[in-house]
Amino acid sequence: MKRVDEQMAFYDAYHRHPLNKATHFIGIPAIIFSILVVLGWARVPVGGFTATAAMVTVAVLLGYYFALDRALAVGMALFLLPALWVAEQVSQWSYAAGGAVFLVFFVGGWIFQLIGHGVYEKRRPALVDNLFQMIIGPFFLVAEVFFLLGLKHDLRDRVREDARRHLPGNAATS
Repeated sequence: MKRVDEQMAFYDAYHRHPLNKATHFIGIPAIIFSILVVLGWARVPVGGFTATAAMVTVAVLLGYYFALDRALAVGMALFLLPALWVAEQVSQWSYAAGGAVFLVFFVGGWIFQLIGHGVYEKRRPALVDNLFQMIIGPFFLVAEVFFLLGLKHDLRDRVREDARRHLPGNAATS
């Protein structure tokens, strides 16, 4: 498994413009929430409890995030667990109502993402070149909050230094 700074450096190279980053703070949470709504429809009774694909997905993601960086994973949990709870509530609505919520958040989230990349960044999204960036993107946003709060300077510096090799026109781009 690549180190957290290596994974985030690739993502950072595609997200240099501050307004692109700002659109991602709206778009990524909206997309995640919408996907959790749909995953909440897949329900399996386990004893006296009902597990959903959304619950399993969040558990797996948090496990992965904790393997990368415990402090940032706690930040992810502070977003993912409330989002999961709300998505679980919505997923119990009728399919028409839940589907409408899914569409609004999913399409709206992607509109923000594409505006950020097309208007501000002028570079395609990182996930076009590496689909795994869908998992790193939310983690990167939490890291950005930490950086803005003056935390994890060493990680920020390593990410920004390593991101240079992923910039367009750099012969070392991989």
